Amino acid sequence: MRDTPRPQGTVGDTGSRPPQLRPGRALAHTPGASGSGSPHRSDSRPPQTPRGARRPDLDGRLGTTPPVPGRPTFLPGRPGLLGFLGLPALLFALITWQVAAHGPLARADEHLSGRLVHPDRVSELLADLGNVTVAVPVLAVVLGYVAWRARAAGRERWWLPSLAAAALMAVVPALIVPLKELVARPGPPVMGPGTGFYPSGHTATAVIAYGGAALVLIPWLRGAGARRALLVGCLALNLGVAFGLIRRGYHWPLDVAASWCLCTVLLLGLAMFLSRSSTG
Repeated sequence: MRDTPRPQGTVGDTGSRPPQLRPGRALAHTPGASGSGSPHRSDSRPPQTPRGARRPDLDGRLGTTPPVPGRPTFLPGRPGLLGFLGLPALLFALITWQVAAHGPLARADEHLSGRLVHPDRVSELLADLGNVTVAVPVLAVVLGYVAWRARAAGRERWWLPSLAAAALMAVVPALIVPLKELVARPGPPVMGPGTGFYPSGHTATAVIAYGGAALVLIPWLRGAGARRALLVGCLALNLGVAFGLIRRGYHWPLDVAASWCLCTVLLLGLAMFLSRSSTG
């Protein structure tokens, strides 16, 4: 019986080199073998590693390569959001009752306002940041940018987050104006005679415009530092508007606080909707 013939590349070798692999089934298990889907696999299955088995999702949902426009990481889960809805809603109901009945809380509010009001140019400029002519264009620019990014990323419903935030902005006057007429609270002495100061429309416009812009933009930011800076900037902007309205004498402090409570409920509702639409 003859030995198995060596490959042509080994003829004439001195034998000092390592033995050459023989052709056969064992060759299929070597790195780079033909028909292998992986350098370490003999079949066509992908390697069982998280990186190899993971495929990007074209619609940009959670688990895709960055940027990942899913639920903002600073928000709690859906049960937590539902729990947070109760407190601001309860505070808004309490403040409205006290203002409408001119209770002790409303009287204390008027006394506090007399100490805080000191009109100046800075407070007037800060209050102007809550004007519709300022806050709504900022929101529109952000919504347009987010819609463009989502469409470029190939998302199926690229228009949905921007449309939801725009719809929420449109709901604000439908809620605030009837409340103003129903409560009919007079304004601070600086504003002279007249009613319809509760709740603050400037505060509501600023909170929904800047807060809604932050909610739709934050999933497209890379890194926790950029997201944290956006949130801090949004909060500082709204605090500045509130300070300007009270300091200038445009609103009582409770007018501003009530709008914050009402708009917190609205923004949490928007956050829940965006979270559901990004994972559904």
